[in-house]
Amino acid sequence: MIRRPPRSTLSSSSAASDVYKRQPKKRSTFRKYTYRGVDLENLVNMPMPELIELVHARARRRFKHGLPRKYWSLLKRLRTAKNACDLAAGEKPVCIKTHLRNMIILPEMIGSVVGVYNGKTFNQVEIKADMVGHYLAEFSMSYKPVKHGTAGIGATKSSRFVPLK
Repeated sequence: MIRRPPRSTLSSSSAASDVYKRQPKKRSTFRKYTYRGVDLENLVNMPMPELIELVHARARRRFKHGLPRKYWSLLKRLRTAKNACDLAAGEKPVCIKTHLRNMIILPEMIGSVVGVYNGKTFNQVEIKADMVGHYLAEFSMSYKPVKHGTAGIGATKSSRFVPLK
């Protein structure tokens, strides 16, 4: 916070501008992403048993009971897609389509593009750091939200007495 000197000490407007010029400007810093107290670099390199301790109880139970082969094959396909593209040039990996809506997003999936099936189409989801620990289904709506309009005929008491002819 910049503190202004009392008005009596400022003799002219140039003196006031000199005071403000001497103050160093505060630089805005980017918020460093952390997942439950662990920064992103450590999270990506973290072994699976340590990661399991960080996630929520439902995911811990799921990992403890073991992931079936189809989930590991999805991870393998995402890894190969990420390795095939040039991430340094800003290129995005190819979209990997999946029906596995209940796949928990892991740190190694960050940066991948997944086509999540919603029952009709595949919605492309680019995995970001904030999504770690969530399910793929949370980012691909499987229903169309209701848009409530006006009431139809017979829906209210007052419309009962309208002649239909």
